[in-house]
Amino acid sequence: MIFDAALPPVGLKEVPGIARSAEEMGFQALWSMETMHDPFLPGALIAEHTQRLGFGTGVAVSFARSPATMAYTAWDLAQAMPGRFILGLGTQVKAHIERRFGMPWPESVVGKLREQLQAIRAFWYAWQNDARLDFRGEYYKLTLMSPFFNPGRIQNPQIPIYIAGVNTGLAKLAGEAADGFVVHPFHSRRYIQEVLLPAIREGAQRGGRSPSDVRLFTTAFVITSPEEELFVRAQVAFYASTPSYRSVMALHGWSEIAEQLSPLAARGAWGDMAALISDDMLRVFAVRGRPEELPALLLEKYHGMVDRLALYIPYKPGERDAFWRTLVSGLSASEI
Repeated sequence: MIFDAALPPVGLKEVPGIARSAEEMGFQALWSMETMHDPFLPGALIAEHTQRLGFGTGVAVSFARSPATMAYTAWDLAQAMPGRFILGLGTQVKAHIERRFGMPWPESVVGKLREQLQAIRAFWYAWQNDARLDFRGEYYKLTLMSPFFNPGRIQNPQIPIYIAGVNTGLAKLAGEAADGFVVHPFHSRRYIQEVLLPAIREGAQRGGRSPSDVRLFTTAFVITSPEEELFVRAQVAFYASTPSYRSVMALHGWSEIAEQLSPLAARGAWGDMAALISDDMLRVFAVRGRPEELPALLLEKYHGMVDRLALYIPYKPGERDAFWRTLVSGLSASEI
């Protein structure tokens, strides 16, 4: 299992120090989320200030961007850090795409994301092979690439694309057409085993691929203190309130709770929401234990399911360094 870290939502000036420390700590990669900052820009600084540390967008919102802009940015980062960059893409939800990014929501989420993957790879193929750009689909028609706009070949053109999702539609698409699947932090071992992995297998069969072609990455909720319990309880409540995520709650028989959470979220009643998350839910959605126990507990939960793992809490140098060293050494010593 590869153990990575989540980049905290910080300004760019802080990224070089975090990256150097993460590499020294022994993490294999840093992943940036698109929350308060651009998810791609840290990659340039990570490339400059580290030697082996990988970098992934976990995730960049694809429906807020054109395939061309994503293709160019990924190409530049892959050139700057050969073999170390992963393009992680997610669709976000309708409200954010329409009301935060001002972009249209597609009739088919899976269909548009499939075309985005195909279009991005069409750009890369044209650049690497000095070939004509010719992609035509329902959402995109891309046929113009003059030499002035062609960045040319790079050393490692096989840039892995991971896509994120909660439900089976995007999991099937990952099996069919992606290099990896980013499992949402709101998950359970049972949900991965019974819902996501079968969907990935189905998609792989449809695409004439092996399920092993798709690498799984996720971030894990952990609880080692009362403060972390409050934080995780609030995060689980927030995610469980999202209607499109209700399949996770439904699998465990908690649909009624999810339906109660949605109107509370609409009113901003965050404290009332957290109170609905029971200890049984925390046992399902999080890993609880003393810091020294976490490596074994994480391996017990994720053994045989995911290829890359990070914690939901971000890595901050100088904060809990002994905690992070225990995790890195414990997980690195495992043979899975």
